[in-house]
Amino acid sequence: MAHVGLTGPAAQQPAIGVPGAGQAWDGRAAFLFVLTHGAGGGVEAPDLLAARDAGLRLGGAVAMVTQPYRVKGRRVPGAAARQDAAWVEIITALHETALHETALHEAAGTLPAAGGPGIPLIQGGRSNGARVACRTARAVGARAVVALAFPLHPPGRPERSRLAELRETGTDVLVVNGDRDPFGVPGGADATRVVVLAGESHALSRRPEAVADAVGSWLRDVLAAAR
Repeated sequence: MAHVGLTGPAAQQPAIGVPGAGQAWDGRAAFLFVLTHGAGGGVEAPDLLAARDAGLRLGGAVAMVTQPYRVKGRRVPGAAARQDAAWVEIITALHETALHETALHEAAGTLPAAGGPGIPLIQGGRSNGARVACRTARAVGARAVVALAFPLHPPGRPERSRLAELRETGTDVLVVNGDRDPFGVPGGADATRVVVLAGESHALSRRPEAVADAVGSWLRDVLAAAR
């Protein structure tokens, strides 16, 4: 079971039909933005919080997902196929709930112009979470992906590239990496937009405002194109 913390327009307790969720969203947000952590980390990472805040400023409902293996106390996600399957289940439940609640508000005439039954799903994460978001984007129908500190390869092992995961996402991708990241830095042609922050390492923790600016600019462009 995952743990989901949801913030945004009219977030409320309790959640119904969303595995592991601690809150429910009433459907009046402009988009659903789902973020998750790195392999051994948590959703309190500075870059994730910066991305969350960028989404909230644009009127999104933001779900911060602690994946099942971390809820169980493990620091290693295990097989990618199992991790991806668990993620797809979480996202499918969240998105279906969002669509249902949005439709109810539309029928009641209480939905602002920003919302709608086709509410965009944008997902992302940092490090290993960015890999999961890329690998599952097609399966969940994500409009776009935000990949923070995408780990291009293990440190010192450039021959073990994960570039295919990034290039085969199947939708628009924003990459935000530090220029001192020992896990490597994707090139400008490897994603729709690649932002490289000077002086940042894999943690992306020195200038969270720069992360927020990059994510906010990207979200505005993605949402404008979706209208």
